[in-house]
Amino acid sequence: MPEDINQLAEQVKASIINCFKEVLTSDEAAAYCGFSKSYLYKLTMRRQIPHFKPAGKMCYFNRKELEEWLQSNRVETDEYISMRANSYCMQKGGSHGRRN
Repeated sequence: MPEDINQLAEQVKASIINCFKEVLTSDEAAAYCGFSKSYLYKLTMRRQIPHFKPAGKMCYFNRKELEEWLQSNRVETDEYISMRANSYCMQKGGSHGRRN
């Protein structure tokens, strides 16, 4: 029973983090992104993820910046690429890329 209560408390905490809090600690940022703390630490050390160090030691993260970072480097579906290729070919009017 106490384990169920702890799980529920963690779910409530995660919901609050996801909805309201703008500045996240390393623990919260790792949970928000679904990373382990060690992986988040690697990303910060490599300067691959946006973060702040106001006192020089503790890292903080802006939730909106994390969302933008997580949604960067989009990989398009094959269907979308095919649609864009067909659209491009239709605009060229059948010239097949040849220049006059």
